[in-house]
Amino acid sequence: MAKQELARVVAATQAVGQARHLDDFAEKAARYVAAGLDGADNTKEAYAGDWKRFNQWCLAYNCSPLPADVPTLVGFVTYLTELGRKTATIRRHIASITKAHKLAGLPSPSTEERFKVFMEGVTRVEGVRQHQAPAFTLDHFKRVIQAIDTSRPAGLRDRALLLLGFSGAFRREELANVNIEHLQFDEDGLLVDLPRSKTNQKGEGEEKAVFYSADRRTCPVRAVKEWLELLQAHGHSTGPLFVSFRRGQRLSTRRLNTDSLNLLVQHYLGRKFTAHSLRASFVTIAKLKGVDDSKIMNQTKHKTTAMIRRYTRIDNVRQHNAAQEIGL
Repeated sequence: MAKQELARVVAATQAVGQARHLDDFAEKAARYVAAGLDGADNTKEAYAGDWKRFNQWCLAYNCSPLPADVPTLVGFVTYLTELGRKTATIRRHIASITKAHKLAGLPSPSTEERFKVFMEGVTRVEGVRQHQAPAFTLDHFKRVIQAIDTSRPAGLRDRALLLLGFSGAFRREELANVNIEHLQFDEDGLLVDLPRSKTNQKGEGEEKAVFYSADRRTCPVRAVKEWLELLQAHGHSTGPLFVSFRRGQRLSTRRLNTDSLNLLVQHYLGRKFTAHSLRASFVTIAKLKGVDDSKIMNQTKHKTTAMIRRYTRIDNVRQHNAAQEIGL
């Protein structure tokens, strides 16, 4: 049914002939593009937003978005580069446009050789390096955790969130979506069920293992237990693990969103860090300690070692260098 509706929208678009009518179908088409893509919800939303942005650009320049031709796509990509968009962001826009054409049964201009040559030039000129969340040191992280005031409910929550996010190498969406019923405590520590994640879209089930630490002040399992005890004392036996507060220290039932996680991390660790820094730092610190990639991947749920290398933030030339070990 969705394909039939999309075909109807496409046919109507082709018959219109005037770009000012594009808004009539942009919203519906964006939903279909999102539904046809694999990935986490935020990834789908990004692709749908990219498709809508392309429609709006076509509206402004009186171009057909579906089917689009090579000059149209070249113009749109040039527009994105002039806005300073990174190459990875541009390629995501192209993927969204390509998917929309595929769903409509139309050839995409992105597959034509002249466009590929154009994109090769964009890549060479603009570069492919992506902005990555910086990693913190373990010493810095421990100092921050030990300084949190846990006499206040928010302090208990924040300590548990930071320790669980780091030790579990969580993506920020995963961390925000942890529910109380996802937690399983035993003598070794804590297992966190992940019903769905960026790399597990079909709900096949994944787990993250978190262990007791010798230092009670920085133990993620004890921190989560203490926060959970407070939640249960206020009648929270199911639902979101990390919730917001109303008027100071009054617990709500509202789940913390990913933007709130970012602000929380920046409040404690510094403005240059984000919630994703918890995950990036886990990988970097583990690599510096010589941990095998397979063990890291078992926690991060990465599918390839190439992604581990990309996530490793070893920027200091003296921090990780074979010149110290060659025996001179």
